[in-house]
Amino acid sequence: MLKTLFLFLFSFTICNAYAQEFKPKVIYQSDSLIVTQISPNAYQHTTYLQTQDFGKVPCNGLIVSNSKEAIVFDTPSDDKAAELLIKWIKGTLHCRINAIIPTHFHNDCLGGLKAFHDHHIPSYAYFKTIALAKENNFAVPENSFKDSLKLKVGSKYVTAKFFGEGHTRDNVVGYFPGEHIMFGGCLIKELDAGKGYLGDANVQVWSATVEKVKQAYPHVKFIIPGHGEPGGIALLDYTINMFKVH
Repeated sequence: MLKTLFLFLFSFTICNAYAQEFKPKVIYQSDSLIVTQISPNAYQHTTYLQTQDFGKVPCNGLIVSNSKEAIVFDTPSDDKAAELLIKWIKGTLHCRINAIIPTHFHNDCLGGLKAFHDHHIPSYAYFKTIALAKENNFAVPENSFKDSLKLKVGSKYVTAKFFGEGHTRDNVVGYFPGEHIMFGGCLIKELDAGKGYLGDANVQVWSATVEKVKQAYPHVKFIIPGHGEPGGIALLDYTINMFKVH
């Protein structure tokens, strides 16, 4: 019994130390796609969107992999970059892609959705995202959820949940509990960021929405915003303070 307990504690300590010491590193880079490994089973994908107001903007997403399966949050910004990402996941990670989850209806989240559908990869989105995609004549996700979504990836799982309006009326947050990684999407700002595009935003409740996110994930270790550099819980606090109604 003592030996079993010792082995368990030793294994837990080693795994915990490894998780704490893991340093994000770029493992793939081209002109249109960057993949950064951020933990043993999670990767940030970054592509670029040419905008009228903000120039060439880097756009982030998350890949979670486990047991030769993967789930992706947010498509690259166009089908060409999405094809490249799909090819990389299949060829380098050797994973079947179980799902693509756009976190809101803007084209930095679902601009490459057609490429995923062409590869027969199921798409899931909040029901308002589907309605807004149809309204704007964008590619439309196939499967809807009302409040939250939980999908298996290998022996692990990921979630997507709507906490309230902010950047848009439909923005959801992705989470990988196995490694305490959050994909905040455009609801969450990088440190020192400006407010960005507010054309579809609800700035009155944005701060309160992120407060709910912070309360729901007290153990989050790593947060990827929709644009810019990832970080820790400070990104939530920065976003809360930025949109606080005085």
